[in-house]
Amino acid sequence: MGQHYNHLSAEERGAIMVGKARGDSARQLAMLLGRSPSTISRELARNGHREPSGSPRLGRPTLGYDACRAGHRARRLAHQARRPRKLHRESALWRLVRYLLARRWSPQEVSRTLRRQHPEEPAKHVSHETIYTAIYAAPRGELRRGLVALLRQHKCARRPRGQGANRR
Repeated sequence: MGQHYNHLSAEERGAIMVGKARGDSARQLAMLLGRSPSTISRELARNGHREPSGSPRLGRPTLGYDACRAGHRARRLAHQARRPRKLHRESALWRLVRYLLARRWSPQEVSRTLRRQHPEEPAKHVSHETIYTAIYAAPRGELRRGLVALLRQHKCARRPRGQGANRR
């Protein structure tokens, strides 16, 4: 077990399925596979394994771990965005942010104003970093130049701050 995480392979998922059918615990499976116990328990929780509890007569589901279904689900979820972006090009929030930037407001001022105007609506709260990311993530060309021109300093790229003695 090192510092880097590798996704579970099909063989590892198959070993988990066989081990759970045998009745092995997540900790035993982790030792067998050379993985962290938390990796195995998260995989079991994420992909539908529930320990048999109670009797089948009570109508409680007793699902086993299915390696094939878990692999398909993991691949499908890997291609989905974690959370939709707040500032996408067609949203009303983006139009409002662009309007305020065009009036020479800084991204920090826009962020604070949105929080003040909509205290009960977190969907309309945008950090200044989100605004900068939306501007600098735009593709190169006329659209990006127009967005950068809305900023006060008109810098075409963000640069990391200096480290140590060079930091100002």
